[in-house]
Amino acid sequence: MTHDAIIIGGGPGGASTAIGLARAGLRVALVERSEFPRRKVCGEFMSAASRPVLEALGVVEEWDAAAGPEIGRLALFTGERVVTAPMPVSAGRGRGLGRDVLDDLLVAQARRCGVEIMQPCRATGFERDAGGHHVTLATSQGTAALAAPILVAAHGSWERGPLFTQAPKMHAPSDLLGFKAHFHGGTLAADLMPLLSFPGGYGGMVRVDGGRLSLSCCIRRDTLEALRRPGDTAGAALQAHLVRSCRGIREALGGAVLDGPWLAAGPIRPALRPCYAEGIYRVGNLAGEAHPVIAEGISMAIQSGWLLSRVLSEIDVHDARARDAAGARYQAAWRRQFSTRIRAANAFANLAMRPDRFAALGRVIAAMPATLTLGARLSGKVKPLG
Repeated sequence: MTHDAIIIGGGPGGASTAIGLARAGLRVALVERSEFPRRKVCGEFMSAASRPVLEALGVVEEWDAAAGPEIGRLALFTGERVVTAPMPVSAGRGRGLGRDVLDDLLVAQARRCGVEIMQPCRATGFERDAGGHHVTLATSQGTAALAAPILVAAHGSWERGPLFTQAPKMHAPSDLLGFKAHFHGGTLAADLMPLLSFPGGYGGMVRVDGGRLSLSCCIRRDTLEALRRPGDTAGAALQAHLVRSCRGIREALGGAVLDGPWLAAGPIRPALRPCYAEGIYRVGNLAGEAHPVIAEGISMAIQSGWLLSRVLSEIDVHDARARDAAGARYQAAWRRQFSTRIRAANAFANLAMRPDRFAALGRVIAAMPATLTLGARLSGKVKPLG
């Protein structure tokens, strides 16, 4: 075996797993197909509940130096309604950091911990035997091969390839497509993170590094197609829809300048998934994906990667039975940690995409803003990794 663990995907989940395993003394290879820095569709917020994990990973000082302002208030922007409420109390406050900065920060730490970084490099095939896994790679210099008893899938649910089978992504009118853009300027208060509800979709906004305003959202495929006119880009049609249909967005983007093009990805498939199957461990949204409406994607990815590294560091990775038992423990712990927020996200998203149905809840939130704070608590904003 060339390594003790091979991790496919260098995002927050994969890099966190790699750092944890390397710190436990394992020989780790991290395979990432993209060059960094790279922009990516993502809400870019991390709740304060993940701060202990950042400390354990050894990156909390770099995080503090790079991340945007602390978020102390939540908001609901829907139609003409704007409601604000306090963020639930926890050990500190969450902050936003662009993925073009965060991913670089974590991979650099993995390298310092002794992880072999193979980037840009694409996994093209694999074989499994009693000893573990053999992975074939395509690199800029040609092909390469790795072998390890541990194989971790951390490449995200939107990526496809020969390594990890997934159900075919059939297009449907109800598909949710993800979009993200950065802006400079605007009037969104630095300490405010709003939930956006608009016809056919939902989203969020947060200030990240360098004063950038990050806007991410999901919109139904059929809604977007109905909005587009000849010559329109999807991003331009979406932005016009957001500004037209939501007062809070319109005001927050007042005077803002788009920084780079809109990014798109999807469709998203929120669900609980096997965390361990066919000898492969999964982290991030490959293990389970929540609707982005709760802004917990990065927190779940980093926490799940650290959780897996803790479980695997306690076993003899060359013992097949121990690997299987660790997979079962990891899945049980993952679901205790994250399943409630995935179910809560489903309920929030189904309401947020229908402002007509959301109106009644909006009136309740306007009368009792603490309801918004409670929703953030249910989404996992104050639940540390157990």
